[in-house]
Amino acid sequence: MTSPSNAPAAALEASGSLARAGDLFQLLRDGKPWTRAELAMTTGLARSTVAGKVDLLLTSGLVVSVGEALSSGGRPPSRFAFHAQARTVLAADVGASHVRVALTDLNGEVLSERRAEKPVAEGPEAVLGYVVESGKKLLAESGRPESRLAGVGIGLPGPVEHATGRPVKPPIMPGWDGFDVVGFVQRTLPVPVLVDNDVNIMALGERAAYWPEVDDLLFIKVATGIGSGIISSGQLQRGADGTAGDLGHVRVARGSDVVCRCGNVGCLEALASGGAVARFLAGQGVEAQAGADVVDLAANGNLAAIQALRQAGRDIGEVLATCVNLLNPSVIVLGGSMAAAGDHIMAGVREVVYHRSPPLATTNLRIVLSRAGERAAVMGASQLVSQHVLSPAGVEAALAATANAG
Repeated sequence: MTSPSNAPAAALEASGSLARAGDLFQLLRDGKPWTRAELAMTTGLARSTVAGKVDLLLTSGLVVSVGEALSSGGRPPSRFAFHAQARTVLAADVGASHVRVALTDLNGEVLSERRAEKPVAEGPEAVLGYVVESGKKLLAESGRPESRLAGVGIGLPGPVEHATGRPVKPPIMPGWDGFDVVGFVQRTLPVPVLVDNDVNIMALGERAAYWPEVDDLLFIKVATGIGSGIISSGQLQRGADGTAGDLGHVRVARGSDVVCRCGNVGCLEALASGGAVARFLAGQGVEAQAGADVVDLAANGNLAAIQALRQAGRDIGEVLATCVNLLNPSVIVLGGSMAAAGDHIMAGVREVVYHRSPPLATTNLRIVLSRAGERAAVMGASQLVSQHVLSPAGVEAALAATANAG
């Protein structure tokens, strides 16, 4: 029998895996029903070996029975599949001025959420305290016990050392540099805590939900700052020190006399972020204090706002044209709060990218608006946790915990 999961099976066999139930579980993560016989045929393992591993997974709750397959004679074989509701994930999107906390299943499906206007500048204790408190309330309101919480994923609006979860000299996060985010959260919720830059997790969330077949994707966040999440060959690229994708501080020719908050001149963020566009319009006598005001003005047909957004798109496009030449993505997704004015920004981006990039790099290139919208970050934070706890080692740990609890 030929299975759509033959590729992952071959990869596992080539690496000498399939020795543990956690390895076998990787074939089940697509959620499609399997029988023990189908797994044995796909992996080449003995049916008795497969049966033992499947029984362990059924006991853990990560796999559930989903009925019976057609019989070719005798008793119909049982079918089973990944059970995404077996555990819950707490996902948090910490922005420059807001915090969104969501409870999801292991597939990233949002079950419930809370959002508050809470500036990150209030400091880590206040912001993370809100995350933990909100998470506990969401669990209580949903009737899901804390014991079934798989982990906590958090996106922060600044550079993060992914291995430790500590922010690294974040420019808009006073008091956060080097703060032990993981330790703070684990004092109340003793589960795995994964932390990353917000744009990285937005890229993860957007791809998992809407572009699972795309291996080369750029997610561009345009909001208070500008950054990108880079997925290349199916893997999120963080770089040597976690700063990969920091497009906001790439120099743009038009801004040679514009000072950025980082101290340099000509940075993309100083020209095309929501605040930068608002400041430009205010200088022209148009009432605008923040990016949200610019979006509202454009929605109401204000010509100056529309033209400013189109120019912001051209500036972003100037930097993205280099990214296209360097990384050759097949999809570029524009997100963040300024994406609400997407048609105007998108027009400017496309104008420059398609003009300055070679035809071979743009023949199949799609430049689109985020479909996940405001939920992209919490969906990605959930994915960050799921990828960790559903890895072979993560599943083995869950099986061991189940056995010890028994």
